[in-house]
Amino acid sequence: MSLDLAFFAAMVPAVILMGLSKGGFSGLGLLSLPLMALVVSPVTAAVIMLPLLIAQDVVTVWSYRRDFDRRNLATLAPGALLGVLAGYLLAAKVSDAAVGLAVGLISIGFALRRMLGDGKRPAAVTKASWGAGGFWGFLCGFTSMIAHAGGPPFQIYVMPQKLPPAVFVGTGATFFAAMNLVKLVPYIALGQLSAQNLTASAALLPVAVAATFAGVWLVRRVPAERFYGIIYWLLLLVGLKLAFDGVRGLAILG
Repeated sequence: MSLDLAFFAAMVPAVILMGLSKGGFSGLGLLSLPLMALVVSPVTAAVIMLPLLIAQDVVTVWSYRRDFDRRNLATLAPGALLGVLAGYLLAAKVSDAAVGLAVGLISIGFALRRMLGDGKRPAAVTKASWGAGGFWGFLCGFTSMIAHAGGPPFQIYVMPQKLPPAVFVGTGATFFAAMNLVKLVPYIALGQLSAQNLTASAALLPVAVAATFAGVWLVRRVPAERFYGIIYWLLLLVGLKLAFDGVRGLAILG
């Protein structure tokens, strides 16, 4: 890996997208790893991104330190821990493409149902529950560990609750900050946080932090209805991308 112009040309936009995602526009972050994979391997891209994610988590959690929903965190956490553990144990046996395709199809169906249904009648507002939270929390942890795709299951669980945008973002920020710290353990155990990868992370750190602050600034200035409209569109686009990548990956494996 060389820290040259081509490296930064791919990595800087990827880090900006991840920062905006961390700042509140969930979904954009899933576009980061494919960009990074243009200049480094997917595994290296994930390793470089993890310290940046943790730094961005600090910014986001601090920015939304008064805006989060404790019940959602409580209902999601147990399942998420089990999901991360299952993903770690089954990583070598489960196809990233299959997981991505499944999450993509679920995301597309959910986004379309909400977007089309809202035009006919107001969507029912749900509440956090232990059953649904355990299920979607497990999917968050599992897909985050296997395919770096924990965002869509979180959105599917929390978005129908129609929380204020700041609370929605703050809850996700706190949840994924904790999950990233948990995921740090297997990365260290596998010896993937090399000096070279950490040097690349350090070079990109200023961009990561600035982009996260920009995302926070934008979210606080977007009206709630428009915010959720944007998130539904992002979820649909991310779902389409995950499904496309999943079909392509399964075709290659076949």
